[in-house]
Amino acid sequence: MTSAHPARLHDAWRHIGRALATAAAVVTLAGCEDKNTFVAPPPPKVDVATPVQRPVTRYIEATGNTAPIKSVDLVARVQGFLQTIDYADGTFVKQGAQLFTIEPETYKLKLDQAQAAETGAQASLKQAEADYKRQVDLVQRQAVSQATLDTSTSTRDNAQANLQQAQANTRLAEVNYGYTKVTAPFDGIVSAHMVSIGELVGVSSPTQLATIVAMDPIYVNFTVNEQDVLRIRAEAARRGLTSADLKQFPIEIGLQTETGYPHEGKLDYVAPTLNSSTGTLAVRGVVPNDKRVLLPGYFVRVRVPFTQEKDALLVPDTALGSDQGGRYLLVANKDNVVEQRKVQIGPADNGLRVIESGLKPDDRVVTSGLLRVIPGQKIDPQQTKIEQPQASSK
Repeated sequence: MTSAHPARLHDAWRHIGRALATAAAVVTLAGCEDKNTFVAPPPPKVDVATPVQRPVTRYIEATGNTAPIKSVDLVARVQGFLQTIDYADGTFVKQGAQLFTIEPETYKLKLDQAQAAETGAQASLKQAEADYKRQVDLVQRQAVSQATLDTSTSTRDNAQANLQQAQANTRLAEVNYGYTKVTAPFDGIVSAHMVSIGELVGVSSPTQLATIVAMDPIYVNFTVNEQDVLRIRAEAARRGLTSADLKQFPIEIGLQTETGYPHEGKLDYVAPTLNSSTGTLAVRGVVPNDKRVLLPGYFVRVRVPFTQEKDALLVPDTALGSDQGGRYLLVANKDNVVEQRKVQIGPADNGLRVIESGLKPDDRVVTSGLLRVIPGQKIDPQQTKIEQPQASSK
């Protein structure tokens, strides 16, 4: 009997080993499939917080512009050559300060002439009155005729009229002489002069010399839309306020480069009717400006507090979402399932947003991780507290 070749025996055993290894792998995989069942991931951890509840002041906000309370063109009211300019362009002057001088000598001479004529008229009247008294006495003694007394009476009356005319001429000369010195009618800043020394002014019409502008206080003009007007009137009616009381409402002003509203004043004027073309009401405030920070013509931010809500609900702006239906918040219910709440938002107040409706004080609002959750999803809520920013300056 012939024995098998050793090489063939080696190949046979190698094939048998491969088959056994394959069978073992199949058994091992089958065992793994029996143990590889799906395990759901844990609910995501999400920060939630109840809304902040505190008093909130309601404001009417607008954009306005500043305007001077008084602005006057200084003009030459008499004719003559400009003799002096007695101020520096753009400086602040007090009421009564002399600003220009217009050739006063001629008008001083006219005043002297008028005063002399008045003195002469007084002397004539004195003589006429003495003669009238003598004639009255003589008529009573029948020493002269009534015609002589009538003549004396006429002379006295003419003397009185001449004196009145002379007095009026003197007053007119005094006024014209006063016009030769142009003074500041009130405290303010005077613009650059518009004429030069030696120039003839007031020839055919009053010549403008400069402009003076009052800076303290200053007006702030702005408009309020019809909806806000209705809100203010309703609040005024609720509080029993009159139109005069409305003018005592405080007003807060801020420049475009300032933080908050550092300037305070009061309402000064409310137009009696709305502008039908724009649907707005013209309103004016007056603001102290002793440091002259506000210049006429500035655009300013304006707000007027008109009521206060005691228990307003506030959340961070970052907790709000928006879609085609409007603004919403994600809220965790009692089963820790996320719900979407449609809300009406109000104004921002000290870094938080007022929620007008759609939210309750004990609701747990999702404050972070909004992109990781969707309505209807169960979450692992992590209770936190909404941090309130520090109060900003006015």
